[in-house]
Amino acid sequence: MKITIIGTGYVGLVTGTCFAEFGHHVICVDKDQTKIQSLQAGLIPIYEPGLDALVLKNSREGRLSFSTQLSEAVAQADAVFMAVGTPSSRRGDGYADLTYIYEASREIAPHLKGYTVIVDKSTVPVGTARQVARIIREVNPGALFDIASNPEFLREGAAITDFMRPDRVVIGVDSARAEEVLREIYKPLFLQETPIVKTDIETAELTKYAANAFLAAKISFINEIALLCDTLGADVVALAKGIGMDGRIGKKFLHPGPGYGGSCFPKDTLALMRIAQEHGQNLRIVEAAVEVNAAQKAKMVKKIRDILGGSEAGKTIAILGLTFKPETDDMRDAPAITILPALLEKGAKIKAHDPQGMAEAQKYLPKGINYAKDAYDACTGADAVVLMTEWNQYRALDLDRLAQSMREKIFIDLRNVYEPERMKEKGFRYVGVGRS
Repeated sequence: MKITIIGTGYVGLVTGTCFAEFGHHVICVDKDQTKIQSLQAGLIPIYEPGLDALVLKNSREGRLSFSTQLSEAVAQADAVFMAVGTPSSRRGDGYADLTYIYEASREIAPHLKGYTVIVDKSTVPVGTARQVARIIREVNPGALFDIASNPEFLREGAAITDFMRPDRVVIGVDSARAEEVLREIYKPLFLQETPIVKTDIETAELTKYAANAFLAAKISFINEIALLCDTLGADVVALAKGIGMDGRIGKKFLHPGPGYGGSCFPKDTLALMRIAQEHGQNLRIVEAAVEVNAAQKAKMVKKIRDILGGSEAGKTIAILGLTFKPETDDMRDAPAITILPALLEKGAKIKAHDPQGMAEAQKYLPKGINYAKDAYDACTGADAVVLMTEWNQYRALDLDRLAQSMREKIFIDLRNVYEPERMKEKGFRYVGVGRS
């Protein structure tokens, strides 16, 4: 089928590339001419494992192309996927900013020819698809189209696998014809018996928010339990294993840390709260998850400060990992954005390293941070090392080399990667999260 993707951000680029890998003919459209020229030259603007090779392969084989020309791309499409950004409103009220969605709707409307399915791939509040349909009809009353919602469930760092082998595909439609088109697009997944969950449009829009809010609540829950373990002398790692083996709970997202971040959980939990409040409801559990997450980052600052004797002033702290999770260069709402400025403000000297995120980090973090060439460079002369993001290359550090290069052997493990007893054997004062 012929598919047009509006927007070449994270979701749009991954979606378009994977559809091309399915065998469809895909045009990814973006207003940013520099970005399109880079993509045409094979330069990928984001770090996502395996994406660059897949883009190159499908571009060479003629199934994937990039363009700034909206009219031609939309006119020939069987389906147009809207994958533009829906960030939190600049007003700071938690609402999703739908400016880009509505602008794209007005821009594609005049160019629709023949029957087309307009698909919201972006995460949008309930009712957005209906507004998109209204805008298109106002601009082009004769357009023959259906609207649909097809939320994405992509984890940064594992997006290709998530798209090619998903747990499920959710399609929200109100016409049999639109359902038929979407089932045809996802037909390659039928061979692996991927469940297709067909709902009405409003349910599909809400499903994405509900999924992210539940996972955020699960993270905040285990972080609160970890703090209780610190107080009571229990081990949260063993505890998480003990409850995670219960099939009703599951082991995923039971890893305590410095708090969740990224492009989805922070903005989607806030947006879901605002959606509920707008309709006279309160989501107390989601509200608590948001509050706990904000508090967790502040408590990590205190944890670092306490092991340094109550003050970080004049101390050199090595930070390993800056991005909100491994296998991405995404710094959006990363715990480092909260924790590092707080340490700097109180007089700490920061030496930081991240395998992919240092260029991006400099856009978010204050000046004065020394960016190191590798983990060992960051730790040389440090009074303490803080493992902030659990990149694989930090999981098997040469502890003897580390100990020899540091001024003081303090290891603050905010991801519980290392075993406390082994660290003590190597002479480190070790602090984890919930492992007192």
